[in-house]
Amino acid sequence: MSTMPTLSTEPAEAVAPLMRGIDVLLRLTDAGGTLSLSELARATGLARSTVDRICATLAHMGCLRLDGRDAMLAPPLMAVGNAYLGALRLPALLGPRAERLADELDESVSLAVPDGDGIRFIHQATRRRAMSLSFRIGDLLPAERTAPGPLFAGAWDEDMWERWRARRAADPEDHGFPAVPPRQEAERGSDSEQEPLAEPFEERVARAGSTGWALDDQLIEPGLVALAVPVRGPGGDVACVASVVSHTSRHTAASLRETMLGRLRNAVTEMEEALRDPAPAAPAPTGQDAEGQDAERPDAEGPDAAWAAEAKQRLGRDFVESLARGLAVLTVFGPGRAELNLTGIAAATGLARATARRALITLEHLGYVASRGREFRLTPRVLALGFPPLSHLTLAEIATPHLRALSAQLHDSVSLTVLDGDDIRYTARVATSRVMSVNISVGTRFPAFATSMGRVLLADLAPAERAAFLARADLTPLTPRTVTGADRLGALLDDVRQQGHALVDGELEEGLRSVAVPVHDLAGQVVAAVNVASHSSRRDLARVMAEVLPALLATAARIEADLHVAGRFARIPAA
Repeated sequence: MSTMPTLSTEPAEAVAPLMRGIDVLLRLTDAGGTLSLSELARATGLARSTVDRICATLAHMGCLRLDGRDAMLAPPLMAVGNAYLGALRLPALLGPRAERLADELDESVSLAVPDGDGIRFIHQATRRRAMSLSFRIGDLLPAERTAPGPLFAGAWDEDMWERWRARRAADPEDHGFPAVPPRQEAERGSDSEQEPLAEPFEERVARAGSTGWALDDQLIEPGLVALAVPVRGPGGDVACVASVVSHTSRHTAASLRETMLGRLRNAVTEMEEALRDPAPAAPAPTGQDAEGQDAERPDAEGPDAAWAAEAKQRLGRDFVESLARGLAVLTVFGPGRAELNLTGIAAATGLARATARRALITLEHLGYVASRGREFRLTPRVLALGFPPLSHLTLAEIATPHLRALSAQLHDSVSLTVLDGDDIRYTARVATSRVMSVNISVGTRFPAFATSMGRVLLADLAPAERAAFLARADLTPLTPRTVTGADRLGALLDDVRQQGHALVDGELEEGLRSVAVPVHDLAGQVVAAVNVASHSSRRDLARVMAEVLPALLATAARIEADLHVAGRFARIPAA
């Protein structure tokens, strides 16, 4: 696997359970996020009982979900990758500029950093087309098959070149890079079917060093072309590489360079200006000085030592405490905490210095942490721990496990919708198996004004948007109980916004009763609504408010928690 580093002799103080837990995460990542427990045991070579304990630990941490015999990565694991991306700061500083460039060019734009003899994506601004870029944040690609690769390889020393040659000899078809198709026997350019084999990588590196740009002419797969330019930091070193990615139905490699190089360079100039004069990083945690001493636990997304110790006491041998501690060490980094020393890490996690030291020795051995003097920092390899498949989740996929749990708890149908014009559109749904149930499927649309979820979504609109909706919408009553009239509906939406929920009883259809609450993104905006719907004979209104609403609010909070972790650096589509 490309995600597994080439290891030197295992240090005597390495933490074996932490290494085994990380191996499980890597196997799940390379498999797209889901494997059966038996498949995990075969892939890792671990005993099934060991795999069960590791997965039980990760599930208790929220990093993994167990569904029958299957183990599935879960959004809270993205806290590990978020720690690296937050400490790096490049996505926050350059990501908005990459998005603007993608809009301007109407092509996908990527930011990548070096990771050994490969390149790893840290930001993707993709265009939605039938033929569009499918790479994800955290994906690792072989340097020689990409546009950014030659620009990074210009800084390789002879040891790195030897590593690259050894890897190419051991894996000539790139099976160790799950994000790319296997290498073809003959790599040809796009301009002529009779063109000779692709230019040697060493020559591409030399040309990139002299021109300041590099091309990928269908080296990853037929039809994909890319142009890359380095983004240099204040000291002149390459901080990352920005790429414009297109398809041969729109550009040849040559036409991509001719039409895009100047505009890409202009955007890179703006990016470099942002790196020279960045906004201040978030302050270090209270009590931590510039040397990382005496830190308290920051507002991080991962567990700390006290949580891990309590879980171990409660769950006993089924909880692998050293795995939880190792992940806690990774998540202590972030904005304003790009480099920390042993004392700072121990204090921030609540671990004893000796315990933190062993975790760091293990993580450095595996390639997830690098040290310089007494300071430690995360490496791009951290993104290999679940980030690629999880960064492609939709809001519907994030919400569905929570909808299932609520439906099982209440024995009612549960749905997620978004606002689509003047309607709501169902994006996820878990229905009950009853003789009389609400028959709705994903993709169904209803007028927003007459539904509980629609009212939750409409209530969050800006005043001008809401006024425009009330002025244009067809408010024809659907049942004798439907609230109509712009004034009455507007007042009702004010109440919904203040209360934080909406209850609709027989307004969409006689006998149908539903209650809905909003789902907020990381910025606090309402991006979806979730509801419970049932026949009015199931519960009276008092029971709906006493039994259903609290459970619904708790479910929305759990969806929001996953959404906030997943959406910190990745764009989460509705469906």
